[in-house]
Amino acid sequence: MRPDGLWHPRLLQLLAALGHGDLLVVADPGLPVPAGVEVVDLVWRRGDPPFLPVLEAVLDELVTEHATIAEEAADPALLAGFQRLLSPVAVDRVPHTVLKSRTRTARAVIRTGEATPYANAVLRAGVPF
Repeated sequence: MRPDGLWHPRLLQLLAALGHGDLLVVADPGLPVPAGVEVVDLVWRRGDPPFLPVLEAVLDELVTEHATIAEEAADPALLAGFQRLLSPVAVDRVPHTVLKSRTRTARAVIRTGEATPYANAVLRAGVPF
């Protein structure tokens, strides 16, 4: 058993298997997931687990070179969380429709229980060198 970090076996497998440029999405439960894209559904009730702690846990395990968030995201706590967690990463803000289209090529979507609108991030894997 790992002493800390992620303990979810499938999430660890997915993260370890990502290659440079692969996309991984951390999402609220309302984000549509295209057919053929794997879903790791963590939600067990409204609000649980919250988006930002899941995003933080994923970022702690993944070399991330780029992130995409929706330009419609306006919740102050969500924006502050994005700023705190994604500050070392290049981030672009795009219309939510564009963000949804990028999920078509994602390796997986991690679904949280977050009920804040536009709590979604498309992460592009980087390399540690």
